[in-house]
Amino acid sequence: MEFKFFTEINKEAKSYFERDPALKSIWEVWFCYQGFYAILIHRLNHQMWLSKFSAIRIFARFVSSVMRFLTGIEIHPGAVIGKYVFIDHGLGVVIGETAEIGDNCTLYQGVTLGGTSWDKGKRHPSLKSGVVVGAGAKVLGPISIGKNARIGANSVVIKDVAANTNVVGVPAKQVDTKEPAHKFDAYGIVSQSDDPFASVILSLNDRIAKLEAKLLKSNSSKKTESNAKSNPKSKP
Repeated sequence: MEFKFFTEINKEAKSYFERDPALKSIWEVWFCYQGFYAILIHRLNHQMWLSKFSAIRIFARFVSSVMRFLTGIEIHPGAVIGKYVFIDHGLGVVIGETAEIGDNCTLYQGVTLGGTSWDKGKRHPSLKSGVVVGAGAKVLGPISIGKNARIGANSVVIKDVAANTNVVGVPAKQVDTKEPAHKFDAYGIVSQSDDPFASVILSLNDRIAKLEAKLLKSNSSKKTESNAKSNPKSKP
């Protein structure tokens, strides 16, 4: 059983190579990645949280507080985290009690999976497998983020996100992309995509330019007519 546990942990460490080009050795994961420590301790912490004894549950909270102090990553022991979850850089990451994270998800620094209710039940988001959440993004409330969805950096997500879609902005809106839905994008940044807010602004700028051109043409015509009336041609 112990051998299987360490085998699974080592598999998680190896999965980092797929999502971090800076990684050169498996030993870097074991000795230099705070996100790896936070996930590893959380797996043990979560088992303590499932205990019926309040003293053990309080100890689990204490351990999570110590890990927050050491790594800058706060994970409530009640959160459910799947396999091969990668927390890159990690500083400022907050994962709430009823949050659920599927396999192969990636979270960058400053990500918050937070609650928006005082209810005792489900109040934090659920991320399906393969989700990428960019740096500084806030995913709030008991919402669902579909499989392979990508959330751009600094976005604020307060509604469900469908599988294989990309969202950016405050509040987050879906953007279109020509890239494959399963392709990994660091920080949730999607190239060749149309930002809905940028599209609206560009459209407004275009309309303003056309209106200004019409106004200039109209003023020019009025000026010509005014000059013609003030300087009539002499009759022969």
